[in-house]
Amino acid sequence: MSETTTDTEPQPLVRRAEEIEYEDVSAATGMKKGVLVSEADGAPHFAIRRFTLAPGAEVPRHTNEVEHEQYVLAGEYTVGIGDEEFSVEAGDSLLIPAGTVHWYRNTGEEEGAFICAVPNGDDAIELVDDDR
Repeated sequence: MSETTTDTEPQPLVRRAEEIEYEDVSAATGMKKGVLVSEADGAPHFAIRRFTLAPGAEVPRHTNEVEHEQYVLAGEYTVGIGDEEFSVEAGDSLLIPAGTVHWYRNTGEEEGAFICAVPNGDDAIELVDDDR
């Protein structure tokens, strides 16, 4: 029995590293984002993105409407989640629940990088005032 494919069924995708376009993250200093796979590519449930944190990068305290699952690829940097700070490095994994205040800071001399998976759809990002 043969299977038929419709336009709504996901199709396989291989995207080469050199095909990824990175753009500055406007609310941050020294952070870039590249979309690896998203709904626009036919992924039905999740988008995966790769972020880089240059030495000296700072991402302000903010919340997202959707959860984040992250995997650290390179470097060592600090992530604030809620009221706690964590030093993370290559091989570490993170879960940042929807609505949780979080931020990033790279005080090291090496670039940091991580993969971030999020559900498809809209995400409202809200910057959080630093006055605690």
